[in-house]
Amino acid sequence: MTTPRLVVEEELLRRNIDRVAVGARVAGVALRPHVKTHKCLEIARLQVAAGATGVTVATVGEAEVFVHAGFDDVLVAYPLWLDDDRATRLARLAGRARNAIGVDCTESAARARAMLPDVELMVEIDSGHHRTGCAPGDVGEVAAAGGVRGAFTFPGHSYSPDGGSGAAADEARALAEAGKALVAAGVEAPVLSGGSTPSLAHTDTGVVTELRPGVYVLGDAQQWELGSCSPDDIALTCHATVVSLAGGRVVVDAGSKVLGADRAAYSTGFGRLLDHPDARIVMLSEHHAVIEMAERPPLGTTLRLVPNHVCNAVNLADELWVGDQRWSVAARGRNG
Repeated sequence: MTTPRLVVEEELLRRNIDRVAVGARVAGVALRPHVKTHKCLEIARLQVAAGATGVTVATVGEAEVFVHAGFDDVLVAYPLWLDDDRATRLARLAGRARNAIGVDCTESAARARAMLPDVELMVEIDSGHHRTGCAPGDVGEVAAAGGVRGAFTFPGHSYSPDGGSGAAADEARALAEAGKALVAAGVEAPVLSGGSTPSLAHTDTGVVTELRPGVYVLGDAQQWELGSCSPDDIALTCHATVVSLAGGRVVVDAGSKVLGADRAAYSTGFGRLLDHPDARIVMLSEHHAVIEMAERPPLGTTLRLVPNHVCNAVNLADELWVGDQRWSVAARGRNG
């Protein structure tokens, strides 16, 4: 087959979906996976069939794709500052699904209530990642706008070596404080939503009532190196062909326009090879990857590359190869 292409091993995909769904069910918490990882209707349907109560998206455009495909419970986990365009688009979705949007300050909450009186709000809090979100103790002020379902956070500082357990503890403390503030503000039984793939195994389900991991479903080299998944859990790889052995280099036909260019500070390369765990992608250009590996596979050999950040790789592809099928990356490019 033509390379490069993103290939999903369906058996591993289903195993990852079932493992997290069973864990949530046993813990007595809701599961609302973040579908920005795969942007694929078929994968999201498998997640809902396994027990997910709804899906999480990053943008209004992603919400439109999934609601139009029949998903009836969608959270836009992003602190939206509504403009006329987004408000109109969200209003069109209101009769088709239960939708909620993120806010993180009194101004954005009041604006959302004025423009979309029936929309549900989730207040984002900062639990240590320091990107967006209000202080946990301030959620009551934001909730004064009304229509608040609960609070959510992204413990993104879990994306560091040995960061998962500490980030999960920070998440629990922040959501517990936010929960008390919401109850004091009159929100009954607020949803307390958290979760990232690196912190998932450490989640305090005595506090957190809803989980929103994303990458667990496919895995990637970041999770491999953080210890959040093993190579046996990685369900998506990029199949690429060895096109050059000049100068002792192993070069394949998949570059940054296929794999994405992410490389975190803790990453040991621009990606890894599933079948050669000691190999590393050491250089990327747009259409080439240079690999350091002990072996010199013959020209024309197909290698299975593991992208550093699977969310970025998927967003660069039109389709995923799953056995003999091609599954569309339906929400690709829906960034607004």
